[in-house]
Amino acid sequence: MKEIIFIIEEAPEGGYTARALEADIFTEHNSVQGLKSMIREAVNCHFEEEDKPKIVRLHYIKEETLPMTS
Repeated sequence: MKEIIFIIEEAPEGGYTARALEADIFTEHNSVQGLKSMIREAVNCHFEEEDKPKIVRLHYIKEETLPMTS
């Protein structure tokens, strides 16, 4: 596998979650830096050395609402 993509979102209860798109990997942490460490650990545990992706791509999703009142 050349790369793996994770979707990063803010958790409603605080912190962040990461979900892989093409593998069954999910992790969470209170900070972005901590989440990155958890992602590395999860990828290392999930794949054998010869199958481990060379690149981990992070896609951040941030939801925002815009009030439509004047």
